[in-house]
Amino acid sequence: MTALPQRVEKPWGYEIWWASTELYVGKILHVDAGHRLSLQYHHEKDESCYVLSGCLLLTQGNTVDDLRETRISEGHVWRNRPGTVHTIQAIEDADVLEVSTPHLDDVVRLVDAYGREGTNTP
Repeated sequence: MTALPQRVEKPWGYEIWWASTELYVGKILHVDAGHRLSLQYHHEKDESCYVLSGCLLLTQGNTVDDLRETRISEGHVWRNRPGTVHTIQAIEDADVLEVSTPHLDDVVRLVDAYGREGTNTP
């Protein structure tokens, strides 16, 4: 990995990577208004998130058939444990602080608005 902090462009906005160790990874996710991350889950990766600014729609559940939507804004905290199906959609431009375990390739995409393919597993 290159020197930190590092900006990583995404189709929904960008990430600022500010920490990357063998124990954890820290990022700021900037999600442009109207855009969403893929509906996904992780086998091992565990994420904790904090809304720094903006308003989002958080979708989470144990399965695709068990999804709940919650409107969240600045100061809201949530966790995506391994196996939790989840996504966020920005109602307005939003910044989210994410700290996770370092399983960076552990993504199973179920639905993606940008045509990215299914599964990346470690």
